[in-house]
Amino acid sequence: MKYNPVELIIKKRSGQQLTRPEMKFFVESYLEGKIPEYQMSSFLMAIFFQGMEPEEVQILTEVYINSGKRINFPPEMKTVDKHSTGGVGDKISIPLAPIVAACGGKIPMISGRGLGHTGGTLDKLESIPGFRTDFSDKDFIKFVNKVGFSIIGQSEELVPADRRIYALRDVSGTVESLPLITASIMSKKIAEGAQNLVIDLKVGSGAFIKNMEQAEKLAFLLMQTGEKLGQKVSVVFTDMNSPLGKYAGNALEIKESIEFLRGEKISDIYQITKTLAVEMLLLSEIAENSAEAGKMFDEVIANGNALEKFREFIRTQGGNPRVCDDVSLLPQSKHEIPIIAEKTGWVKTINSQEIGYALVEIDAGRKTLESKLNYAAGAFLPKKIGDYIEKGEMLAIVYCDDEEKGKIVGKRIKESYTISDEKIEKRDIILKIKSAK
Repeated sequence: MKYNPVELIIKKRSGQQLTRPEMKFFVESYLEGKIPEYQMSSFLMAIFFQGMEPEEVQILTEVYINSGKRINFPPEMKTVDKHSTGGVGDKISIPLAPIVAACGGKIPMISGRGLGHTGGTLDKLESIPGFRTDFSDKDFIKFVNKVGFSIIGQSEELVPADRRIYALRDVSGTVESLPLITASIMSKKIAEGAQNLVIDLKVGSGAFIKNMEQAEKLAFLLMQTGEKLGQKVSVVFTDMNSPLGKYAGNALEIKESIEFLRGEKISDIYQITKTLAVEMLLLSEIAENSAEAGKMFDEVIANGNALEKFREFIRTQGGNPRVCDDVSLLPQSKHEIPIIAEKTGWVKTINSQEIGYALVEIDAGRKTLESKLNYAAGAFLPKKIGDYIEKGEMLAIVYCDDEEKGKIVGKRIKESYTISDEKIEKRDIILKIKSAK
């Protein structure tokens, strides 16, 4: 071996900066099976605790990208994508992509599976009967050209380094590392052929990033890495202290996304989706200003074009498009367990992360890489911070197949809410925007 893996782990653990050859060696040796998972896990933990300099993050991102193939679209397509750092009930990509495509955007979206306490876009889409996310790069390019967008999983050839390490992060307690988050996001988004990128950076109890100080650091790394590697990046900071929308769980979030595309006004989903869409339309030069972009957004929902795009997308990727007309075709749970409020007052705090982990117990998310999902499992969570609730009123509903587990999860969800006697102000959803333009 060119380097001793243990020496590199110790070097990083000591807070020293790794060189390009050292980083390349460690990642490539892991992919070739020369470095075992326990040493890669140790390396990731060293990065988690010691962090990385911006130059190291850029190098790691390039090593990830160069571990596989790159997809290229013509520059004149002005491709644009969105990425979310993840949160409970975060289904924004699902209505956002067809809306921007209906406005004329081209969105190549390589997405991920559930990670930690948050659900993955691929898992949600695969709850649609017949829907597939395992397509070749050639099919992906064809779908983006034909439909205007495509959402698929990482192929074996596309950023294999990230695909392998992403899965390991989930089971080694290193999900929240800012350098690892940056390299993972940026490698996928550059390799998939997106020339522009909008980041939905979630901040709060239900997100991996808990405060604005950490969020600002991550935004800096994302924007700087993008700039160095030729991608324009805008960042929208959004509040994630309440679960997003009214539902959490794979099929339940598809149902809510379809209802939104049909024109149902769901306040937090509307605000975030519209803000992200405006940034995407500006970066891809489809709209000249925010007012024009906002008008386009509302029009394609009102005239049904966005829902039609979603229907075409489902059909193209092998799913049953009739779910757009009849959401009961989505997986349904055996049991619905209501959770009743025991106190009158205003919702003061919600431990969204605890809700996310509780839902893993009914198989709405994964404990291990091999965990089997129950697509129908999840929860109805209509109350936000600042909402008023009366004793005896329904706080939430748990959807599950195992009633006993469902009751335990219901208790954990109830304990995740604190109710105050004093009125609590509602929070802003959009916290800040850092635009590349």
